[in-house]
Amino acid sequence: MSEIALKKQQSKSTGFQFKKKQMESLAKHLLLCSLLMIVLFPIVYIISISFNASGSIGSKLIPESFTLNHWKYILGIPYLDSATGKEVLSPFPILLWLWNSIKISSISAVMMLLLSTTSAYALSRFRFRGRQSSLLVLMIIQMFPNIMAMVAFYFMLDFLGGYFPSLGTDSHGGLILVYLGGTPFNIWLIKGYFDTIPKSIEESAIMDGCTKFQAFWKIVLPLSTPILAVVGLLTFINTFSDFILPSILLKSGDKLTFAVGIQIFISDAFSGRWGPFAAACFLGAFPISAIFFTIHKYIISGLAMGGTKG
Repeated sequence: MSEIALKKQQSKSTGFQFKKKQMESLAKHLLLCSLLMIVLFPIVYIISISFNASGSIGSKLIPESFTLNHWKYILGIPYLDSATGKEVLSPFPILLWLWNSIKISSISAVMMLLLSTTSAYALSRFRFRGRQSSLLVLMIIQMFPNIMAMVAFYFMLDFLGGYFPSLGTDSHGGLILVYLGGTPFNIWLIKGYFDTIPKSIEESAIMDGCTKFQAFWKIVLPLSTPILAVVGLLTFINTFSDFILPSILLKSGDKLTFAVGIQIFISDAFSGRWGPFAAACFLGAFPISAIFFTIHKYIISGLAMGGTKG
């Protein structure tokens, strides 16, 4: 009888532990689902407004009547207004603004990677006079935001524009030049990753006949793909979403970036363009989302290894 009672007690204990694990798992899933709904609700609501005929804040999540007019307005496609019967064509070059942002962000990201990788490799692998001082200066520089040098940037570009118009104010080249001032932070990030790559790999390649540049280009850079993806993505996002610098340096309507253009677009008729504004927001989020989902597998490892002290 004692053995039977012991087995019953063990069975009850096992059943209790199983139910406890089930309850914990259920609670975790409910929490995750709640967080997921909180994150997805604004996105779903913006998409709903972009297809809602009323196009107003406070409308139902599921539109009573669907329309593509908001998207046609954003994409520059003419359509007939059901209320007036007149053809409507947007006077705002939103696709051009989007292209300007993509172009500026892409060029900035590529040039940032080019400058940051070569500088970080030199600081990581070579020993030269002033190396420690250079690292200290880079650390001090990145403590100050670019906004503090706004006036200096403007006068610098105004001066350069007198000799090189493509690098002056109201030019994409000048804006890209200012964005490259954020290189010190990326140099530190990439240097931390380079420090984790054994030098013996490069030495073996050099012994096999590679030059130092070939070892850097064919060995180090492919091994550094995660951190390069992170730096490229962060640079693209920061430049794409920046508003302050483009709003000060760019004046011509056909040279505005997406962030500045959308601000002008919504400020002209703040209460009457929520539908097109929602469509524009979703359209503007597509480039960053596409890049993120393409290289997301490198982000975690790149950030973790980039923060490693060599």
